[in-house]
Amino acid sequence: MSGVVQGVGFRYFTYEAARALGLRGFVRNLPDGTVEAWAEGNIEAIEQMRARLERGPASSKVTGVSAEPVEPTGSYTHFKITR
Repeated sequence: MSGVVQGVGFRYFTYEAARALGLRGFVRNLPDGTVEAWAEGNIEAIEQMRARLERGPASSKVTGVSAEPVEPTGSYTHFKITR
């Protein structure tokens, strides 16, 4: 995600949304000021997650969300915030 997405609670917002949707994976800040999320789970939940990320928390200003389908790794048992 790009825009004003760091320092505004975006990772916690993403974490809460993923947990509510039953997704597994992670979210982290990147050095270039963007946020990266990897989510695995039901395709409908993934689509709902993307819609939530496009809005973001009230204090954010999301200008872009890019996504690409990939094969699940199966290595995630829950969703977590990483650094």
